[in-house]
Amino acid sequence: MTPLAVSGGLQARWAASLRVVFMAFALWALAGCTPQAMLWSSLIPDGTASMLLSHLQQEEEGNRKRVAEMESRKDWDGLVKLAEESLAKDRKNSGWWFVAGYSHSQAGRHQRAIECYREMAELAPDDMVGWELLAKSYLAAGQPQRAAQTLNNALRVRDDVAPIWLVLGQSYDDLGRPDLAVGAYRTAVKLDNEFAQAWFGLGQAYARLNRRAEFEQALKALDRLNPPLAKELAAMRPSRP
Repeated sequence: MTPLAVSGGLQARWAASLRVVFMAFALWALAGCTPQAMLWSSLIPDGTASMLLSHLQQEEEGNRKRVAEMESRKDWDGLVKLAEESLAKDRKNSGWWFVAGYSHSQAGRHQRAIECYREMAELAPDDMVGWELLAKSYLAAGQPQRAAQTLNNALRVRDDVAPIWLVLGQSYDDLGRPDLAVGAYRTAVKLDNEFAQAWFGLGQAYARLNRRAEFEQALKALDRLNPPLAKELAAMRPSRP
């Protein structure tokens, strides 16, 4: 197996993790969006990735409709082709780099996704979604050190976005550094006290460090937010010293 090859199980976990990222960023973005953006989001057909369309608001309606239809069918190759056709006309359109990166990642082509998200981050450094998904692609490709470096670069742009800190914690976990992961997860829950995935990561890091009291605090917070996830975390309860 090559370094970039991933098992079916890992691919499934990557897809689930990506959905969490999209949901977290969607909630974060909508919290401060304009009434026009709220209206626009309410018109998005069920089953489509609103984050994809949110990056194409300046595109003609026909292209946005095609993106929504292809995403609903999970036609990742079709989306890549559409993105590449659009980028051939304007390679500085960060939205189409985003569509291409997302489509490659959904198809399991993480190295290709990395290349697209790199372009996006360079063209739109203020768009934290690009940094986030670039780091996620590095993790899926088995490169946690590159993921951590990417996220620390993102934090130089903005340090108040909870999903960035969540994935930084996951990167440190993959590097075998739960001590560093704790700090990242704690910042994530400080920024968003309702962020269940961050509480789960924090509890998991405490378990690896055998810090029972802090683990129980994280578990209590998670049980309020997401009981099924709390049950999964409870199975990791550290033994008493």
